[in-house]
Amino acid sequence: MLCASGRLLATTLPASPRGQRRELYLPGHPEQPSCDSLAGRLTRPSVPPRRRAILRRGRMPPALCGCLVGSELRPRRGRCGVPASKAMGREVAAEAAARGPKRPVLGSRRFEAAGRWALLALVTLLSFATRFHRLDQPPHICWDETHFGKMGSYYINRTFFFDVHPPLGKMLIGLAGYLSGYDGTFLFQKPGDKYEHHSYLGMRGFCAFLGSWLIPFAYLTVLDLSKSLPAALLTATLLTFDTGCLTLSQYILLDPILMFFIMAAMLSMVKYNSCADRPFSALWWFWLSLTGISLAGALGVKFVGLFIILQVGLNTISDLWHLFGDLSLSLVTVGKHLTARILCLIVLPLVLYMAIFAVHITVLNKSGPGDGFFSSAFQARLSGNNLHNASIPEHLAYGSMITVKNLRMAIGYLHSHRHLYPEGIGARQQQVTTYLHKDYNNLWIIKKHNANSDPLDPSFPVEFVRHGDIIRLEHKETSRNLHSHYHEAPLTRKHYQVTGYGINGTGDSNDFWRIEVVNRKFGNRIKVLRSRIRLIHLGTGCVLGSSGKVLPKWGWEQLEVTCTPYLKETLNSIWNVEDHINPKLPNISLDVLQPSFPEILLESHMVMIRGNNGLKPKDNEFTSKPWHWPINYQGLRFSGTNDTDLRVYLLGNPVVWWLNLVSIALYLLSGSTLAIAMQRGVQLPAELKGLTQVFLRGGGQVLLGWVLHYFPFFLMGRILYFHHYFPAMLFSSMLTGILWDTLLRLCAWGLTSSPLARSVHAVGILSLLLVIAYSFYLFHPLAYGMVGPLAQDPQSPMAGLRWLESWDF
Repeated sequence: MLCASGRLLATTLPASPRGQRRELYLPGHPEQPSCDSLAGRLTRPSVPPRRRAILRRGRMPPALCGCLVGSELRPRRGRCGVPASKAMGREVAAEAAARGPKRPVLGSRRFEAAGRWALLALVTLLSFATRFHRLDQPPHICWDETHFGKMGSYYINRTFFFDVHPPLGKMLIGLAGYLSGYDGTFLFQKPGDKYEHHSYLGMRGFCAFLGSWLIPFAYLTVLDLSKSLPAALLTATLLTFDTGCLTLSQYILLDPILMFFIMAAMLSMVKYNSCADRPFSALWWFWLSLTGISLAGALGVKFVGLFIILQVGLNTISDLWHLFGDLSLSLVTVGKHLTARILCLIVLPLVLYMAIFAVHITVLNKSGPGDGFFSSAFQARLSGNNLHNASIPEHLAYGSMITVKNLRMAIGYLHSHRHLYPEGIGARQQQVTTYLHKDYNNLWIIKKHNANSDPLDPSFPVEFVRHGDIIRLEHKETSRNLHSHYHEAPLTRKHYQVTGYGINGTGDSNDFWRIEVVNRKFGNRIKVLRSRIRLIHLGTGCVLGSSGKVLPKWGWEQLEVTCTPYLKETLNSIWNVEDHINPKLPNISLDVLQPSFPEILLESHMVMIRGNNGLKPKDNEFTSKPWHWPINYQGLRFSGTNDTDLRVYLLGNPVVWWLNLVSIALYLLSGSTLAIAMQRGVQLPAELKGLTQVFLRGGGQVLLGWVLHYFPFFLMGRILYFHHYFPAMLFSSMLTGILWDTLLRLCAWGLTSSPLARSVHAVGILSLLLVIAYSFYLFHPLAYGMVGPLAQDPQSPMAGLRWLESWDF
């Protein structure tokens, strides 16, 4: 295809194996020969001599020609790039080769490939250099290192703990610390504590190592989506010189590990899409399997990994839909494609994810600070826990001394003590609370509601407690009964107060409770650890539960217990019997009651989800809202608070972040305009079709990634922080690279007749690179550390860089 000036634009290729006509847009593909060479190769005798001479002398528009430019399109489905001589029919290829200029094409391609590898090596080297520079500073705990460093120590010591995130990230941090000589003895108590002689660089270095790979991964992803080295180079520059990405990569945190797996999944997905013309080949299987492995890794670090799983899932559905509509493929072949994706993108990630938890629960086999968050049956498997290898009666009987544990995370045991509720707080009777730790004040004796005789008297036969029985619970230490009445609870309105009442077990009818086993029939025995029970007050009809609210000083900051008149079944009102002492009953080993692996897996996820939803900010902690993040409204203090400290402040490079924000708006405007125009049948110039489709397909893919990793945070009820935006920021940076490369090409195409056309694209890209690098020079102290007056002080070297009042560095 020729433009009006006689320049070569495209050639029509023979039908593909699927019977589709394809147009291969030659300029800019990394594996194509130069424009002059193509002009010579494709000139035919049918072209008039004058036109042939013009064609041989002619030049492509600078925005559409050159080794660093790419508007070559894959056909309707993504395809691996193939040389033009293979894509053409044999006759056309032979004629083109015969008419081509005599030059070493193979050597030229090798030179271009070497240049591309050299550029990738340079990008990678710069990424590692910026991430590992001053990695040992500051030599004390910074921000959330106090959590994830401590959890790495727990793995080294094999001590069980609880966290709201899946375990892979902490396991890898612990492994890195162990391999680098850290012995797991540092306490990680609070930010600012010095590491002193403890080896911490191994864990920081591991996080920096994974964080360094984000840049080459993003570079290769954009290169594959756009077929443009300038777009890929611009993306790599944005991420390399962003102070926020740099800061997150240098400390013992989960974020660099999470982003590593997200970007690995994105790159692998793009790569297996590009190999769609070679399905079931070794390379195709490799990238498809690597996508599944990366998905398991992302989800194994944080639940945010669900967003990249959703993106890969949407891409796979679209892919299969197009395959199903390809009538040249048999249903058997389509079935093979479906099976391959089920195996690699569903089965493989699930197996790996469960394997992560299997390793987690195998390694952490010692009792630790996370015990109280889990059920009694779970605790029985932990060495050092008082339930481990214990022998207790299996079924509950009258006269038994028991502890009762709430099933909601971090509520604890039903508890009472001799202190009374203060004046003005319901009835001035003995306090009843919940307490997270083992204590003698957690012990209760279960008795019949209408008998005062001692059930442990040897002359009385054993009588088991059954579902639906009316009972009393007598506090062992104070001999007062669990009691409720119509007085309002201390903190929760419309709930009733729960107290300890009576003398030596003698009280009134408000001490009577009906014990019910959830989802059981009347008459069934109640099992220790396993049975989930509710206690319903006979007088008021309310249900015993805990609101989870912390009582004031008069309640020793324990948790409020109430009796709720709302009978909706929630974990707040469900309990189980944990400790059980009854000398008249035979004991059984609790090993038989330990949960299976599927039960442990389910319980772990329920606890993590509840923990995530219940996260609350700490004192003096800066939280943020999702609308703050793209505008770089406010950062986070990583270290230091005064002019004598080395201060590290998590804040994105404002030039990078605001350019990304503008790019998102420009892409939405230009992309929607182009999409509407094409849907309405507007005929674009032939030389712009390839560029437009790359812009819409490649840009649309990364825009989807940004949307999926950003907007779900608006729906979350948990506390949010600035660092939650960084996975989305990776996608916005890739979109910026694709957008500005495309816009500059369009400008160059529009100025084809101008002498400036040849330099518009190159000068534009170079200007952006220099501006981004200079902005990093200005703001790099945010990441590497600042000393001296705060930015609010006019004498501070950072005073002129405090562009927003909300920046607190």
